[in-house]
Amino acid sequence: MAARLFGTDGIRGVAGTRPLDPPTVARLGAALVRVLKLDRPVRLLVGRDTRESGEWIERELARGAASQGAVTESTGIVPTPAVAYLARTGPFDLGVVISASHNPYHDNGIKVFSGRGEKFDEGTERAVEAIVADSAWSVPAGVDAQVQVHDLSEPYLDHVRLLLPDPKGLRGATIAMDMANGATTATARRLFEGLGFSTVTRGDHPDGRNINEGCGSTHPAGLAAAVVAHKCRLGVAFDGDGDRAILVDHRGRVVDGDALLLMLGLHYQRQDRLTGNTVVATVMSNIGLEIAFRDRGITMVRTPVGDKYVSDMMLRDGFVVGGEQSGHVILAEHLYTGDGMATALAVLRVMAESGRELADLAADLVPYPQTLVNVRVRERVDVATVPAIAAAMGRVEQALDGRGRLLVRYSGTEPLLRIMIEGENQATVQAWAEEVADAVRTTIG
Repeated sequence: MAARLFGTDGIRGVAGTRPLDPPTVARLGAALVRVLKLDRPVRLLVGRDTRESGEWIERELARGAASQGAVTESTGIVPTPAVAYLARTGPFDLGVVISASHNPYHDNGIKVFSGRGEKFDEGTERAVEAIVADSAWSVPAGVDAQVQVHDLSEPYLDHVRLLLPDPKGLRGATIAMDMANGATTATARRLFEGLGFSTVTRGDHPDGRNINEGCGSTHPAGLAAAVVAHKCRLGVAFDGDGDRAILVDHRGRVVDGDALLLMLGLHYQRQDRLTGNTVVATVMSNIGLEIAFRDRGITMVRTPVGDKYVSDMMLRDGFVVGGEQSGHVILAEHLYTGDGMATALAVLRVMAESGRELADLAADLVPYPQTLVNVRVRERVDVATVPAIAAAMGRVEQALDGRGRLLVRYSGTEPLLRIMIEGENQATVQAWAEEVADAVRTTIG
């Protein structure tokens, strides 16, 4: 069996070590071309974030692709969704993003989009892994790639602007932006100021190593302080590759992906644009979001963690709004991938058309108290087959009675069972979590 390279969001690791060592990256570039089986030269588009390792990874990827007759064009530093859009609308067969999103600079990653602007499905990922693992071929050492570099971002920005055709009463408002010293440093200021907003910026001086360092969507405290200090209408924090956003209201309060999904889902419903009257979220979204949707006649369906799973369900069933609590928001009418700048414009549009401020819109979501208990286990077994654990879970589910949620799952990287409960009272959900945890400790702990 071929070694797994792709995770829930492409290939990721420490730059310079497998699978992001030069020989493996070159083999990957060749494998991406080989898996397409086209009878003409493949056209490959590459974009990257600001990490210092991005340039050499781009060169090695292009070298491998060139060994199979492919032509590689680079659009330099751009957000991930720009590559997805350009792969779909331009003369390209593949789009590749070199980024590790919100990870520190020493990590990097490779995300792949088809010529339709969609992330590779798992079947194609397995096929690429098998080609990389096949020792019957190699990338010739003498191959060199002539990478054409062009700034192709303007057509993408024109597409994003369609999400806010008329800022109405918001024009001239001051918005604070934290660009995480990442990919949006090449586009965000141009987009927002071009729409008539004044901007206060931070995280906008990348040096190859400071991406996500104390800034961006995973560190919103600095943005919140800037919003209050400069009396901004709102703030938006992007992650390193620009495919997600966390917002901050004018009081400095963080507005996460769940609140964004609620305000966007309700807005689409009011405009009769919410296909299937359904919003797609993941198992990590708060039960308060599900209840808020339910009370307004909207169905919320859940996927495993990972925006690719959200996107897959949206593509399969034709849903138009989905995302994650972390700030990945997918608006299918725009793209089938998260886009932080698009998310911010979509929220601004809701504000413009409703006449409500972000703080008011976010208040529609009442998150339920949540507790998480991790229990170290000796072995991974189906907890439903362990009578003591199953009985404890059954008692909790009965007590929740649809007004809360129990989620029990194993960690993907450690010998831990994670017990998460949401309910109307913090002390009660904590007690229930400990009841299930005690059953785990006495049986498989």
